[in-house]
Amino acid sequence: MAKVFKGFRLHIGIFGRRNVGKSSLLNAITRQQVSIVSDLPGTTTDPVEKPMEFLPLGPVLFIDTAGIDDVGALGALRVQKTRQVFDRTDLGVLVAEGDRWGEFEDELLAELRRREIPLVVVFNKIDQGTPRAEVRARLSAEKVPTVETAAASGAGILDFRQALLDMAPADFIDNPAILADLVGPGECAVLVVPIDKEAPRGRLILPQVQVIRDLLDHDAYCLVVPDRDLKQALAQLKALPRLVVTDSQAFLKVAADTPREVALTSFSILFARFKGDLLTQVEGTLAVDSLKAGDRVLIAEACSHHPIGEDIGRIKIPRWLTQYVGGELEFVTVQGHDFPEDLSPYRLVIHCGACMHNRREMLNRILKCQKAGVPISNYGLVIAFSLGIFERALEPFPAALDRVRNLTSSDRSRPGPGFSGC
Repeated sequence: MAKVFKGFRLHIGIFGRRNVGKSSLLNAITRQQVSIVSDLPGTTTDPVEKPMEFLPLGPVLFIDTAGIDDVGALGALRVQKTRQVFDRTDLGVLVAEGDRWGEFEDELLAELRRREIPLVVVFNKIDQGTPRAEVRARLSAEKVPTVETAAASGAGILDFRQALLDMAPADFIDNPAILADLVGPGECAVLVVPIDKEAPRGRLILPQVQVIRDLLDHDAYCLVVPDRDLKQALAQLKALPRLVVTDSQAFLKVAADTPREVALTSFSILFARFKGDLLTQVEGTLAVDSLKAGDRVLIAEACSHHPIGEDIGRIKIPRWLTQYVGGELEFVTVQGHDFPEDLSPYRLVIHCGACMHNRREMLNRILKCQKAGVPISNYGLVIAFSLGIFERALEPFPAALDRVRNLTSSDRSRPGPGFSGC
């Protein structure tokens, strides 16, 4: 079976007090001993992830969290880790003991609803007590689905399974295309894949693989070439491709070798649309023009790779932006699920394509930036902007291009520095 990466899985977060049976519930639904189960409160210390095929939904990721009512200094750290799970939850499970519902559960319910996360309430341990009639009635009136289980014995697990299927977000089932809507059935896209120190030996990086699969799933096809061979490859085609997609680091060379009548963009910009909000990140990119020496910029990477050579987030983008601004900037890098709660020190956030995150987590990060009044952009967008080919890279996306032209003049007074892009 082909591996499904976490970013494509439906993320199901399990929340509740300590010792209400969250881990038992996860073990029961997965039919595996995924989480350690104990009568001692606080047995689960960090979020426990379990990927599985949950038919008919397909690939999901269950996330068993530590009790959010934990206490003490260590407990506070556990609660912080648990709250981070809210940011990447597509479907929430609120677990309470059968006969115990109070202000704490009401607050959890309110948080999930505030974030517009679909949810299921599970009254667990019903062999020890059942939910009060007034609680059942209130949740029913608020149209909150409820299930009663005794996870340790397996009672009610099938009902829980059905509730998850009923509440799964429709947009998970109707997954949007990455670029097939830009190419069309029977059309060709040329994918430019530089082979350098950062290219993993013997394989392609995840966004490239996902783009190829997206084209094949929608009856389109592609030609994959290294940047050095693009011009020759295009000359051998009987008809021009509908679209050229490049690694952002090779933007300038690929733009020079691609005929002007052929649409051009990058993998990173495609994923800004697929995983996040392209229009907001396009607007955020324009903030590059207001950066000045000494400003602090946050670089956010979804994966926790070990940087080597000319790392794009740590070396290339900082170098290009420093040259564009004409003075030293201060760059701070975060990885994985780490993202600052306080964004006020930053003048700009630059995010990778987020291929390892699900869309909800990326949208939550964008929302955090908007609330903090900090513009957020994307690797590919910032690179195209600094190289002076921003509008060309947005031509496949008319709404984004119109937004740029409405916000600023297309004749930029400050030219790109003319980087080689590799």
